[in-house]
Amino acid sequence: MKILTLLLLLISLPIQAQFTVTGNVRESAHNNPLPFATITTDKGKTLVADIDGKFSTTATQWFTINYIGYQQQKVTVIPGKKNYSIVLQPSSEELDELVLERNNNANTLIRKILYKKPENDPRQRLGSFVYKSYNRLVVTANPDSITGRLDSIYGYENAVKVFEKIDSTDFKFKKLIEQQHIYQTEKVSEFKFNKKQGLKENVLATRMAGFKQPLYEVIGLTLQSYSVYANTIELVETNYAGPLSSNALKNYHYKILDTVAIDNRSVYVVFFTPKRKRKSRKLEGLLYVDKENYGIAKAVFRVSNVLDITSTHIFKYDEGLNLWFPSEKKLKIVKGDNKEDIKILGETITFDGSNKDNDKREKDASDYVYLLSESVNFEYEYNIPVKIKNQSVGIEIKEEAINRPEAYWNSYRIDTMDNRSMKTYIALDSIVAKEKLEKKIILGKKIINGYLPVGSVDIDLREIVKYNDYEGFRLGIGGVTNDKISEYFRLDGYGAYGTKDGVFKYSGGGSVRLDNYSSSWLGVSYTDDILEIASTSFVTDNKVFKIYDPRPINISTFYEHITWRTYVKSKLIPKSDTHFEMNHDRIYPKFNYTFLPNGSSYQRFDLVTALAAVQWSPFSDFMQTPQGRIEVNKRYPKFTFQYTQSVSDILGSDLTFGKFDFKMEAEKRYLSGQKTSGLIQTGIALGNTPLTHLYNTSPNNLNKDTILQRITFAGKNSFETMYFNEFFSSRYAMAQLKHGFSRFAIFNAVKLAPVLVTRVAWGNMENPERHEGIEYDTLEKGYYESGLELNEIFKGFGFSAFYRYGPYHLSGFDKNISVKISFMLSLF
Repeated sequence: MKILTLLLLLISLPIQAQFTVTGNVRESAHNNPLPFATITTDKGKTLVADIDGKFSTTATQWFTINYIGYQQQKVTVIPGKKNYSIVLQPSSEELDELVLERNNNANTLIRKILYKKPENDPRQRLGSFVYKSYNRLVVTANPDSITGRLDSIYGYENAVKVFEKIDSTDFKFKKLIEQQHIYQTEKVSEFKFNKKQGLKENVLATRMAGFKQPLYEVIGLTLQSYSVYANTIELVETNYAGPLSSNALKNYHYKILDTVAIDNRSVYVVFFTPKRKRKSRKLEGLLYVDKENYGIAKAVFRVSNVLDITSTHIFKYDEGLNLWFPSEKKLKIVKGDNKEDIKILGETITFDGSNKDNDKREKDASDYVYLLSESVNFEYEYNIPVKIKNQSVGIEIKEEAINRPEAYWNSYRIDTMDNRSMKTYIALDSIVAKEKLEKKIILGKKIINGYLPVGSVDIDLREIVKYNDYEGFRLGIGGVTNDKISEYFRLDGYGAYGTKDGVFKYSGGGSVRLDNYSSSWLGVSYTDDILEIASTSFVTDNKVFKIYDPRPINISTFYEHITWRTYVKSKLIPKSDTHFEMNHDRIYPKFNYTFLPNGSSYQRFDLVTALAAVQWSPFSDFMQTPQGRIEVNKRYPKFTFQYTQSVSDILGSDLTFGKFDFKMEAEKRYLSGQKTSGLIQTGIALGNTPLTHLYNTSPNNLNKDTILQRITFAGKNSFETMYFNEFFSSRYAMAQLKHGFSRFAIFNAVKLAPVLVTRVAWGNMENPERHEGIEYDTLEKGYYESGLELNEIFKGFGFSAFYRYGPYHLSGFDKNISVKISFMLSLF
């Protein structure tokens, strides 16, 4: 998610962790690593090595290494020595306790786990439950791992080595990290579940160092999956194939490593790793499986990439229910040594991996920084009456949750806040205030949405400059008042001038907030502007900020509208955005056109219309905050319904007609990184509908002779081979299917992400004789185009190529080909 990306960049997180003692475990025969060996320290702490046999711990005197089929080895800690290489010798002892039954193996155990999932997954087994959870996230480092020395920096002058300065970076960093963490947050939540309404998180308290108001988008991030039994496991906003999914045996190898005791119950330790060499979107790790009921007592998931991510789920056994219930979760992110990019927090952030030319470089202090998130659950209640309010909202945060006193936090913290943690809050509150980081993040959020705050007004960046073939360069300014004036009303407007048509356009209005919880607003506006003829616009669509909007560049046919509008928009209906409005429009076509309905003749006309629209996102996850409702996880399909009714003889209205528009968006992301998306859109106009308000199915091609003359910028969902004003319809249906392949590099600076695209449209025109002055065709035979998009090849630029075929295929072969330039700019 972009907002957490911004936060991480602002606090400059180079990520890695290392503890006092590190090492690696290998077998003696071939010197291969032994994955997930068990390490026990002199302090009684038990941990496991990673897939490469590497581990880190805080042992001070000795530690032991155990691995099934190998002899135990005890290692004495030598003062000053931080890294140990342990080689285990094979053991001839048979471990009978690992034999499940005659001729059995690990795959049989996994099949039993999958069969028992309905009995062991709490959300399938229990009718309801309630518990509270305390979460703490820190970005920190272990001071003992950092040398903290002062280094002399030398340069060369006339081939003579010359002292330049003292580098105190590591020294200063060590002193800082001894006093405080780099960053930290805390949260207390109550989780409620029943089978009819699902799971909901009520945030009782939240605190982010340095911020008076929390970044709600960060709270909504899914850093770890809730359930280990799910078909997909989510880690840091990326989905991976679950090791206990219905097709787990197709994705993973399983091996029983050991048996250990947890909560006085004997459990198998099962190691899993991807079957295919390519580990994309697959995990590796450990499953601790109860030998009697086959429930999961503990799970460790690991991803090794540019970031090494380890997710640990710990369960508590309830004897009365014979059930393992979640009790703790841990997430640790450290810097890896892979050279690949990694998708994290909704964006691709390139972390510096190992340098091919300098793999043996000495680590600096920042290499030891890591992110750690820990959650502890308590106050469990099972199978009791549980009623969930506002169940369509997955996370709810009320106003009182962001201003809890220290006494409240102390009542829920598992451990007393140490001096280092307390100093973190004090220091970061001061630093964030001094550097105005909170204001910078708010500024970043607004810029992403297309606004630049200047005092009490947010300037609309979309209105500054545009271009189309009718107006030429459209230069303007617009904005909306912000909370500095009022949280309960706002004024908005814009003005623009076309350098080619020489006409000034403008709009102004205001709105009043009716309800904060449902983000409901009542507004009015007056507009004198132009619109593309026969275009389809859904009022509930988010107006995404773009540096430029490519398709309108070549549009030349518009109509002027002078509009009075009254509207209400709200999110009162669960998982929906709703919009109602009443309009009075005066329409002036800016092209040669006469409308002839029922013997009448109109070259300009008045309309009084009512519009109702709903965008429904039934599968998305939403968060309710004191500032309104946020869609934290977009899921598909999404549906949009819109109805417009014009009525004659009211306030001078000339025409009666109705329009129904529908859109469905779908998207499927694959664990391989590929993505398939689909769009279905349809509309029907009934009654005396003028051409200005009919449908053109979004053409985006110039009527020029050669392919090179037709090269322009590609649109998002437009027909790239269809010429402007070539087709009009009173009813239509269009479908689009895209399949995007995984991104791959050709050269360091050139990467390809091929996208195959197919579009089809059908339409017809009732009473075509009513529209005079413009020549056009209809779509009864069906329109088809397919092509290839290669986006963001270099510095955001790419290109696409499409071919037109089917009944409307043109006689000249090159007339059916369209080549376009694409440009995508990601601000964060």
